[in-house]
Amino acid sequence: MPTSVHAAGTPVDLALVLAVDVSASVDFGEFGLMMGGYAAAFRDQALAQRLASGAAGATAVAMLFWSGPGVREIAVPWRRVASVADAAAFAEAIDATPRMIPAGATALGEGLAASLALLERCPWPAARRVVDVSGDGRANAGLPLATARAAAELAWVTVNGLAVVNEEPDLADYYREALIVGPGAFVLRAEDYAAFAEAILAKLWREVGGAAVA
Repeated sequence: MPTSVHAAGTPVDLALVLAVDVSASVDFGEFGLMMGGYAAAFRDQALAQRLASGAAGATAVAMLFWSGPGVREIAVPWRRVASVADAAAFAEAIDATPRMIPAGATALGEGLAASLALLERCPWPAARRVVDVSGDGRANAGLPLATARAAAELAWVTVNGLAVVNEEPDLADYYREALIVGPGAFVLRAEDYAAFAEAILAKLWREVGGAAVA
């Protein structure tokens, strides 16, 4: 929650939702590799400094888990990252987060819609708003992905994708065609979950360095 020092209304350079696929295709070992990768990224000193290097000196970050229709949960609520210590605290929060929702289908459209709703509840106004999706499968249930993607486009939200392609080799192409949208949107790929940590660090580095949108 915002403090008296960083009250609601204090700007941030970027509001970033980490939208994490925890559907049935992600086993517990793979989930552990994902969470370890995210935590390691926020402990990376160069990235932590980059998170606080913009004009406002801070980035707002939250993490959302999503799975089948109606199944999603805020894993780490909004936090303001304005220092290396703040980034390390966010990493600790990731480490402490269990797999809190049941595995199910891949309701990617609903995961994106929930991420957009979470962005609307960010306590700090942001120069840019980004949803960072990571997953290993196509949408196969729930709200059509095209509906959520259109809502993101209307809201000037950038949606980026990290496709883990060990089960679906063409997933990066699917993300590129059906998921990503907005200024500077891009897709990165990880060949498997062992490669996730390196890929998510590269993705976050690129997202944090994006240009502001008028």
